[in-house]
Amino acid sequence: MKTSSPFLESVRQELRLRGYSLRTEKAYLYWIKRYILFHKKAHPETLSSGDVKSFLSGLANNQNVAVNTQKVALNSLAFLYQQYLRIELGDLGFSLATKQRTLPTVLSPKEVSQILSNMDGTAKLVVEMLYGSGMRVNECLRLRLQDINIDNLSLTIRDGKGNKDRQTLLSQLCCSKLSAYIDKSIKLQKKDNKNGFGPSLPYSLGKKYPNAFRQSAWMFVFPSTHICEHPVTKIPCRHHRHDSSIRKSLQNAVKMTHIMKKVNCHTFRHSFATHLLQTGTDIRTVQELLGHNDINTTQIYTHVLGQHYAGTVSPLDAL
Repeated sequence: MKTSSPFLESVRQELRLRGYSLRTEKAYLYWIKRYILFHKKAHPETLSSGDVKSFLSGLANNQNVAVNTQKVALNSLAFLYQQYLRIELGDLGFSLATKQRTLPTVLSPKEVSQILSNMDGTAKLVVEMLYGSGMRVNECLRLRLQDINIDNLSLTIRDGKGNKDRQTLLSQLCCSKLSAYIDKSIKLQKKDNKNGFGPSLPYSLGKKYPNAFRQSAWMFVFPSTHICEHPVTKIPCRHHRHDSSIRKSLQNAVKMTHIMKKVNCHTFRHSFATHLLQTGTDIRTVQELLGHNDINTTQIYTHVLGQHYAGTVSPLDAL
């Protein structure tokens, strides 16, 4: 995200100084810019908590945004005022967006098999890992070689949602394919190293260990086919594969199966959780594998279990 405003560029530098992810940086700058434009380009220092309240309430009342979207906007402005401008907002008391609870779309094991049978290559392996490990698609694509433990059948997810690390399962069916990908990635890294670059690294790590890009541990399992500039250092590097190619392959596979459900990459994470609960896995274990802070977030999967929910069956079947 490029900004011409010196003020927004200054906010960007503060975000980077505090170690926020590039995705968070982009989101925060977007909402701060929206806030400034909403108030006709007035400088935030000249605005009050009441102006923040009117902006956030407007998102809920006039634009009907989802509650999570409004929370991102709130967090963006909280950072702007409390961390950057050093101005306390106090109790805003604004109108929260309301959103009805929606049950996640879950595939049956048969439907998962049908979709996978129409996929191949990297896209198929990634979707297999989403279903087999319960990852988000970008968590999977960001995996580095050091995050794979084939002997223990485990994966380490680093800097997941909420900047949390966690471990999850690794399917045995993915191990043989992953071994081939690991070998391929190491060869590609050695080739890149001869040209003086390697995988993209977190900015602070790249500064502290300037030769870390030569270590196999930091290579991506699913590297991009192209070289790009690091968004911060501007040094040529190889990033991980973009999720758009996976999403496109998945949608093509879904069309071939004629499954009448809205299916995306996240559907396989939902299916992973639901199927574990169906087979008797403890909900606390599922919570840990998914990386949820609150058990109530995981609890929603008990509502899509049908006849498996608490052993309950339809009264019609008892007649």
